[in-house]
Amino acid sequence: MTAATLLLVLLSAVAHASWNLLLKRAADPEVFAWCLLVVATVLLAPLGVALLWFNSVGLPGLWFVLATIALHVLYFNLLARGYARGDLSLVYPVARGMGPMLVPVLAVIFLHEHIEPLAIAGIAAIIGGIYTISWWGNFHQVLRSPLLFLRSAGMRYAVLTGLTIAAYSIVDKEGVGHIQPILYMYFLSIGTAVMLAPYILFHKGVASVRTEWRANAVPITVAGLLTFTAYGLALTAFSLSRVSYVAPAREVGIVIGVMMGVFLLKEPFGGGRILGSGFILGGLALIAVSP
Repeated sequence: MTAATLLLVLLSAVAHASWNLLLKRAADPEVFAWCLLVVATVLLAPLGVALLWFNSVGLPGLWFVLATIALHVLYFNLLARGYARGDLSLVYPVARGMGPMLVPVLAVIFLHEHIEPLAIAGIAAIIGGIYTISWWGNFHQVLRSPLLFLRSAGMRYAVLTGLTIAAYSIVDKEGVGHIQPILYMYFLSIGTAVMLAPYILFHKGVASVRTEWRANAVPITVAGLLTFTAYGLALTAFSLSRVSYVAPAREVGIVIGVMMGVFLLKEPFGGGRILGSGFILGGLALIAVSP
């Protein structure tokens, strides 16, 4: 992985963990998630128009945009529900952890990517770190009953979120081969906001949107810009390197998310989260030096 790609990945991870912290603090995470998409779409409309003016968009790219919009509608709903029912420092690692476990396998099968042995070791270290953070203190229970952790609604939503992340990562790696990455991100934002609108406005109600906006207008605006920045940087990294490397490397954001959960939300912290964070950082280093 080149130094430029690594920098994009690290900046994306910081932005991603930051907007997830703001989402976790929301009164209604589902409404907050929709509002941040709307704000990003409106504020960045001039950028979207300029990019569309200077970049051609063909039919193959539009199919990938439609696919990723559908997956992101599912993603935002599942993630918001996970945060409504579980801790940031547990839901975030599991949701993000499914991706690096599945994306390299899917990339080899569907995109015919080749993974170097050093990168395989790095991916394995990241996965090990993620689940050390998530299951520390419960390994015996997990081994006796592997599905025990799914009794928690927050964890069930986290796992489903992770499966969705793996799916859209593969779609988006192909999509940015047809559409300029930042323009692709703008299409994703506006499409997801439009598709989520009926559910939010009719199921949650206009009053809940007004309430959330009055309470969190600034955090929503910041989160909207961070969301666009985080995934825009990741899409750019996808266009420069293998998705089987970029997707796991992005999960350094888990370490940041855990630290935010502990120090800002006063969530519990222990040896498992220190050890797991070390594995993740070590795995990132191995991927970074892989050819």
